[in-house]
Amino acid sequence: METTRPLGRSGIEVSTLGFGCWAIGGEWQAADGQPLGWGKVDDEESVRAVRRALDLGVTFFDTADTYGAGHSERVLGRALGKRRADAVVATKWGNVFDEESRTLTGSDDSPAYLRRALTASLDRLGTDYVDLYQLHLSDAGPEQAAPLREACEELVREGLIRAYAWSTDDPERAAVFAEGPHCAAVQHALNVLNDAPAMLRLCEEADLASINRSPLAMGLLTGKRRDGQALEAGDIRSRPPAWLQGFGDGSGADPEWLARVDALRDVLTSEGRTLAQGALAWLWARSAHTVPIPGFRSVAQAEENAGAMEKGALTGAQLAEVDRLLGR
Repeated sequence: METTRPLGRSGIEVSTLGFGCWAIGGEWQAADGQPLGWGKVDDEESVRAVRRALDLGVTFFDTADTYGAGHSERVLGRALGKRRADAVVATKWGNVFDEESRTLTGSDDSPAYLRRALTASLDRLGTDYVDLYQLHLSDAGPEQAAPLREACEELVREGLIRAYAWSTDDPERAAVFAEGPHCAAVQHALNVLNDAPAMLRLCEEADLASINRSPLAMGLLTGKRRDGQALEAGDIRSRPPAWLQGFGDGSGADPEWLARVDALRDVLTSEGRTLAQGALAWLWARSAHTVPIPGFRSVAQAEENAGAMEKGALTGAQLAEVDRLLGR
């Protein structure tokens, strides 16, 4: 299997696997106290995990200014350090937050805020450019998309970013950004339990990278979640927002979703893969444009995820078997 893929039409090459840096931001919250992180985190372990990932050939790291209210960017910047040039760094803007209280306070889809947010992200990351800058407001008004796209083109001309993207599950919104010459990707939800055929079609037609968030279905595809298993208080899955599927009322993983995972276990764990590695292998087989970005909080998780690259993609026959098992 190839170990790198093009980041859309940007000319940037990334490892076939990226690492999502939401969890390493640690705890943060919405204004009403709703947890938005994944619970407590050990920054030193996060730094070791990022460096281990680099050693194992992972070059793409996806964060956002709001993860941990700035904390994820700071940890990632410190971890990369002198190896910044070895990495392709993606971050996001659009949310407004208070770094002191680690609280999300609102959103701002204005071009003026875009530039302020980028300046702050560059400072936290300790770098003078971002490789991929992504709008983090999935349902921002389509009428705002063109002015924001043009503002991103200006940032490319200034050398502050190399390419840009929208993090959205709406192909029509993504298509507006795709009209810009330096739009390189769309970040959207995709995993073996939740296919996204319309978005993948757009990525193929417009030559965009499909950056896959929730590639392990928020942990359901790691095989470590059990029915009724409680979640710690600071974990977003303990009080799941409406968009977070598979965790029902917050008492743990939804039994129906776990049954689907069990049905796929044999095909995903073929060729000695772990369940998580099989879920990543499905994504690579699904399209030549996919770049999954599983989260991680430890060196062990970094090693397991990176190990999926050696085993490569599922076969066409295995892809068909997955569809048959899920009744698709």
